[in-house]
Amino acid sequence: MRAAPEEPWQRALRHVAALSHGAPVDPALRITLNFHPDRGAGDAPILAALAADGVYVSQFVTGTSNGGLTAYPGGDRWRWESRIFGGAYDTAPAHLRPVYGALNFRRRAVGAAPRFGSAHLRLSGAALARATFCYPDSHLHPTAFAVADRMSLIELATADRPDPLDDYVEAQVHGPVRIDGDVEALVLDPSYRGTGVEAAAARLPCPLEWHHGFRLTVAELRRHPGYRGPEYVELGAQIAADGPLTPRVIGDAARTGRYDPQHLKKVWHYLARFGAPQPG
Repeated sequence: MRAAPEEPWQRALRHVAALSHGAPVDPALRITLNFHPDRGAGDAPILAALAADGVYVSQFVTGTSNGGLTAYPGGDRWRWESRIFGGAYDTAPAHLRPVYGALNFRRRAVGAAPRFGSAHLRLSGAALARATFCYPDSHLHPTAFAVADRMSLIELATADRPDPLDDYVEAQVHGPVRIDGDVEALVLDPSYRGTGVEAAAARLPCPLEWHHGFRLTVAELRRHPGYRGPEYVELGAQIAADGPLTPRVIGDAARTGRYDPQHLKKVWHYLARFGAPQPG
């Protein structure tokens, strides 16, 4: 009897496993998917889309991203995935492609990669077995890869000293990420308490949790003009008005349509870098 052909995700996992080495990952660690909870996914707010569809999908489906938007045939993301996964997804439909997160080996309450947003979905331990990993981020053309039972990347990332927003081990989760079965919790910033974001989160079939909150005063913002550039310091000060920068403040500015999303992304980097909640 002829064996059933491998699915694209199976070929991808097999390809990356052959490139990997090391001891198994600690099963207590979790993959987190960081994102901005007040932005859109296609034509709908992201939390509304998650409630309606029940799955978290890649930028190949949504056409949106909190990083670079290059997910189209021949684009940078398409080429990275072709290289990393041995061409497994080259002809696959968009909805079959993996979603991106990071391994939270530092056990941060804000998720493993806050560079990509103040909120995160914390996936169950079972997701580790169908994930592949790389260090550094895939857009930097990494040569170090891992799977859950051959994980050498934590040592690499721990020994390195990059910008704190870049110190994550990227994870690619293969197969559908279902909100009702694969997500342990949605974790939000407290600036969204009492807002439509909290109301939308309550409609998801997963627990809702809160971290301690990103917050950056304008005075502290002005101490770091060289981080992303003085123009983004001034933009941050403008949208903060008479208060601190929070994720909600930046999201409110984004929805006005008055600001370049790439400029607001740089303001978010300031908040994520210098306004992150401290452990404890």
